Amino acid sequence: MSRKVTAHLFHSVNGVVEAPNLFQFDSFGQEEGEAMGKSIAPVTDMVLGRVLWEEWSQYWPGNDDPFGSFINPLRKHVVSSTLSGDLPWNSTLVDGDPVDYVKALRDNGEEGDISIGGGINTIRSLFTAGVVDALTLTTHPVVTPDGARLFDETVPLTRLRLVDSQITSSGNAILTYSLRD
Repeated sequence: MSRKVTAHLFHSVNGVVEAPNLFQFDSFGQEEGEAMGKSIAPVTDMVLGRVLWEEWSQYWPGNDDPFGSFINPLRKHVVSSTLSGDLPWNSTLVDGDPVDYVKALRDNGEEGDISIGGGINTIRSLFTAGVVDALTLTTHPVVTPDGARLFDETVPLTRLRLVDSQITSSGNAILTYSLRD
C-alpha cells in the first residue's frame, strides 16, 4: 500500500506563494490552524528543498511551539544539488532524481503521509510529475506585486481536479487539487 503524498502552500489571489509571512497573518485564524493541524497530523516524512531546509534547520531546532513540536522529530528528506554528506536535524539528502526518490519513499511500506514542504520549485516539479496526490492552496484575500508563483510560465497547460474546498470566516479559500487524469 502506498502512502499519501501532499503539499500545502499559502497563496495570494494572484498566485504568489513566496514569502507568505508578508501577507498571511492578518487573515490566519482558528479555522486555518485547524485545517493545517488536520493536514499535518498523519505526516511522518517531509521533503524539503535545500533553501527552505537551511532556513528551517537554523530556526526550528529547540523551538517547541506547536509547529516546532511537529517538525523537529519528523524525518526530513532534502532535495539539493549542492549539499553532501550526512545532514543534521533528522535529515537525509535525497539521492538521485527527486521524483524517483519520492516514489520509492511513497511505496516503501512504512506508515504515515509524506508532505512536500517546499520550496516552490520542489513542489512544482513533484506535483506536475504526478507524485503529489493532493495539493492544498490556502488562498488569502490579498494581491501582492512581488514574489514567485507556483504555476508560472514554465508550467505547461495542466488540468486539475478540485477534490476539497472550504471558505473560512477570515475570507480564505482552502482549495485542494489533484492532477486530472
